[in-house]
Amino acid sequence: MSTTRRTALGVFGAAGLLATGAATGTASATRTGGSVPRDLLPGGQFDRFVADRAAADQFSGTVLLARHGRPVLARSHGLANRDENVPIGTDTRIDLASITKSLTAVALAQLVQQGAVACHLPFGTYLDGYPAEVAQATVHQLLTHTAGAGRPGLTNQRPADEDSWDSVDEVWQGMSAYLRTLPSRFTPGSRFSYSNDGYFVLGEIVATVSGLSFYDYVRRHVFAPAGMSTSDFFTRPRIRADGGIARAYATQPGGGRADATGLPYFPYVGGPFTGAFCTAADLLRFATALHGGRLLNRAYTAVATSGKQATGPDAPQFYGYGQVETIIGEHRIVGHTGSGPGRANNIDVFPDSGWVAIVLSNYDTTVRPIVDLARQLITRG
Repeated sequence: MSTTRRTALGVFGAAGLLATGAATGTASATRTGGSVPRDLLPGGQFDRFVADRAAADQFSGTVLLARHGRPVLARSHGLANRDENVPIGTDTRIDLASITKSLTAVALAQLVQQGAVACHLPFGTYLDGYPAEVAQATVHQLLTHTAGAGRPGLTNQRPADEDSWDSVDEVWQGMSAYLRTLPSRFTPGSRFSYSNDGYFVLGEIVATVSGLSFYDYVRRHVFAPAGMSTSDFFTRPRIRADGGIARAYATQPGGGRADATGLPYFPYVGGPFTGAFCTAADLLRFATALHGGRLLNRAYTAVATSGKQATGPDAPQFYGYGQVETIIGEHRIVGHTGSGPGRANNIDVFPDSGWVAIVLSNYDTTVRPIVDLARQLITRG
């Protein structure tokens, strides 16, 4: 295994074995559940494309392609810590950004499955202190970004004292108090408007109903049963001290990239809508556990992963419960994106063919070309 800017994984833990040979044919059917197109194997078109993007400093991170839970290709490029020249490896944990919402939605859906939460009820049934016009939005509307609670999805509006929060409790209590001061932005259910804050409210419901902190609930009931042994919500001091956790490198207006963990707006800790850190292998384990019925029963998995709300007029894309369903021709893709300063991520699950494609980056340069090529190669076979 190379210790420079490019690494390939030989053994991928409990997720299965990785094909590491030259891309001279198709992978063994006994390992992947069927033949694999050459262009998706090590040395193939996809592998070369990602390497070229990395060589041009347009990508830093890990890509993983898997079929039926078995990795076919895993590559890492770039640096987790530029100051200390620490390379990203396939075991480097990267901020999932908004893919974190998928974890939160599963946690909430588990409580729905248990009968402890009802999607049709106003979220004020479970939480106190929100204005009445805000709290009338249903749990379903929070899950599908149609509730109107909180700030717009893209905004510079922040709590006045947010930069001073320096503990997990301060972050949680501070954000909880701040969101209770905000009015509803529109009549619940009247339109789709992507909302980070709506997913924080869902995290509050998880904590209140379960009696655990949101973080402990996800650790015990999502990470543990999925086998995500290295995933967690890391604090800013831990991120800066641990070489196994990737720093986020944000593009600067004047050019270049800055370590976002040293900027004032970088949060002390993430929460229900962003900031879970994960390896590509652990994210594959999450997808495998979810679609395999180990996090939710299969009926509730179908409910959570099916699209319910059209996200816009330009593409056949529908938001479910922390999952986005995209239709390409006759192919159904389920997953989520994640973005922000020093973050650009995507997970695609192809339920009909058993493929999973994961892209995790500690740059905010778009990974769309990588995602689009993976989709093209997977769906043409």
